[in-house]
Amino acid sequence: MRSDCETSSHEVDGQVSIFRREWRPVAAGTGSGPEGSRLTVDIRRPWGNGAEDECFGKRSNVQSTDNASLFTIIMAKVTIIGATGNVGMFAAHAISSIPHVSEILLYGREGRESLLKGITQDLVDSFAARGTDVEINWTTNLKDVAGSAVVVITAGAPRTPGQNRMDLAVGNARIIAPLALTIGVIAPDTKILIVTNPVDVMTCVALKCSGLPPSQVFGLGTHLDSMRLKSLIAAYFKVHVSEVHTRIIGEHGDSLVPLWSATSIGGIKISNLPTFSHLPVQEIINSVKCSGGEIIKNKGSTVYGPGEAIASLVKTVLSDENRILTVSAYIKEEVHGVSEGDVCIGVPARVNCHGVFPISIKIDESEVMAFRESVEKIRTITRNVMASLEQ
Repeated sequence: MRSDCETSSHEVDGQVSIFRREWRPVAAGTGSGPEGSRLTVDIRRPWGNGAEDECFGKRSNVQSTDNASLFTIIMAKVTIIGATGNVGMFAAHAISSIPHVSEILLYGREGRESLLKGITQDLVDSFAARGTDVEINWTTNLKDVAGSAVVVITAGAPRTPGQNRMDLAVGNARIIAPLALTIGVIAPDTKILIVTNPVDVMTCVALKCSGLPPSQVFGLGTHLDSMRLKSLIAAYFKVHVSEVHTRIIGEHGDSLVPLWSATSIGGIKISNLPTFSHLPVQEIINSVKCSGGEIIKNKGSTVYGPGEAIASLVKTVLSDENRILTVSAYIKEEVHGVSEGDVCIGVPARVNCHGVFPISIKIDESEVMAFRESVEKIRTITRNVMASLEQ
């Protein structure tokens, strides 16, 4: 049996030093991400080491003097813009458990200094109790974002009970646009993850205003919706959630499109299962659509689901996992050859340290029609929002 942590002598960049090494369990994707199966492995993380820039963060080659195995550690800075909100706060806590994160920066607007300080102190206590060695800082100066491997944006007005995500579009776009413009200048190599609703529209606003390549700007999209659907299917068929592979594309909202044609359980296409004919499809889809609204009605805001979903995407980027996840991304004709363009919307994409890259897929004709309608809805709203920003 091994202990949770050990202290040993190691050679770092040619010099022997003593440092603490902790063992941490980390979920590793099999290629399909949270919408597919996962497995757990143990990795070694020597805290507090890192040098030599790479595709993100810092890189250090560490040689153990106890054995000749060479392993590489890449450490990165993650910034959360909108850190005084519920989602931003919990996302910071979830992201802190990612082995590749060496620093978390909490950004908030001027006048929120006391709250930012309090959140930081609370998280420091949490890290101490959990044994996490991550540097955490706060700022109201956007220039401090420079050097971030990933910038998570949760800033903006949240939904209130009875409010539609699209009701927030113009107001939140006026918040996202200047933030993206500045980030594009001071952190041109970063990956921007948009969480602010309506997320598909805000992702396009951030892309256009930042001037960054499409691969570097993406949104939470239907990533959480896909996991909600996966969980409901697993519950109905009484199987482990890792046995279900499914995803939702299109809008993160009412016009979302479940891909039943791409859904399988234990490697078996779901339509080939005799019990599929009894599956309450519409009831399940309505549950996915209304989940966020129900949570907001009952407790005021969604926190833990989005927070964990954010952390899983950040980990996928920093760990260069090349997982296929359903995120809001700029599309051309990847989905069934549909040539739409000029829109960001939920699609399957390969996610790694270089960003997001939508993959080409073929789907059923009924799904193609629904996807076209979803794209047209988001594209129309996006154009109207962009026009309002120019006024």
